[in-house]
Amino acid sequence: MKLTISRDALAAALDRVGRVVETRNTIPILANVRLAAHPSAQVEQASVANGGMSTGAIAVTGTDLDMEAISTAEAEVVAPGETTLPAKMASDFVRKLPAGARVELADDGERGKLTIKSGRSRISVNTLPSGDFPDLSTGEFSNSFALPASALLNMLDRVSFAISSEETRYYLNGIYLHVVDAGGAAAGQPGAPGMMLRAVATDGHRLAQHQVLAPQGTDGMAGIIVPRKAVGEIARLLKPLGEESVRLEVSTTKLRLTAGVTTLTTKLIDGTFPDYGRVIPSGNDKVAALDKEALGEAVGRVSTVSNERGRAVRFSFSGDGLTLTVQNPDMGNATDELEAAYDAEPLDIGFNASYVAEILAAVPGARVQMAMADAGAPCLITSEADGAGSLFVLMPMRV
Repeated sequence: MKLTISRDALAAALDRVGRVVETRNTIPILANVRLAAHPSAQVEQASVANGGMSTGAIAVTGTDLDMEAISTAEAEVVAPGETTLPAKMASDFVRKLPAGARVELADDGERGKLTIKSGRSRISVNTLPSGDFPDLSTGEFSNSFALPASALLNMLDRVSFAISSEETRYYLNGIYLHVVDAGGAAAGQPGAPGMMLRAVATDGHRLAQHQVLAPQGTDGMAGIIVPRKAVGEIARLLKPLGEESVRLEVSTTKLRLTAGVTTLTTKLIDGTFPDYGRVIPSGNDKVAALDKEALGEAVGRVSTVSNERGRAVRFSFSGDGLTLTVQNPDMGNATDELEAAYDAEPLDIGFNASYVAEILAAVPGARVQMAMADAGAPCLITSEADGAGSLFVLMPMRV
């Protein structure tokens, strides 16, 4: 294998797949990335035009056996081939080269070695056979559909904070992605009539839901649970793409995302997501409308004296106002007041300050609505500006 590539393109490809790789593991090849150099289809013509070099591409692959990322970049391929090399070492060396430099990768026919050089800098890296590298991308996918990157990223951002970290309930350690007939949804759930692609996450203390119109290709799609690590990697790939379209392919065991020059394949969580609709309240008649920023700032101020373990804040709704109170025998007391549009009977209810802050960060718009029934019932939080897109459920605390 021998090729020349831009330092910036190679560094970007190594970075895109590098976070998938686990540097500490019992299988040495999993600490490596696979490099596969391929010439273009017009090898002979390009070879003549470029003085012996052909245009082509290099594919960089990283995996941890649960997730696989493949990123491609243009390269001048002299001799095609495949090998694997340590992910961290290669990424560190390439990243420290000058921006805009040209990098040559060559094995020069020497088995088990790859030379990376640029200008006067060079390293010789021990490699492992590419034939031993695992392949997760094989298999059939029953559904395939496209979404704008911004829409998918927005969906993940709205709900990912509520993913559970409790390993015993592994089926909550991801986002439940499924298609629903919102027209037949239970009362109290948002959604205009029609098929919707919905994402849900919960840890038992709070629940987050966001939905968009189901794109073409989702008909008959089975509900899937996307693992937490995959959610983070997908979000990272989507951020620079803006409104560019990305493609999702789904089977009962895998999800594949094609975003720009990168393809991410992940195994899904093998479990049954609970019937979350039963915890979404439908008859909460005590509704308060508040300024989101003012509420977040007030909760932040009073929580400075709260118990670090419980983080409980008392919300006292009465008339046109909300009073926030924290009483901590070890630290002191705190009170804050703000305006609220509230015309029901007075209500005192407690919430975890950290959970409130995370929900407010996910709710779009300038104002939020909190719909409550009593001090022991879950609170339904929505945005005045978001229509039917999102909802959040927060369980109360004793205060």
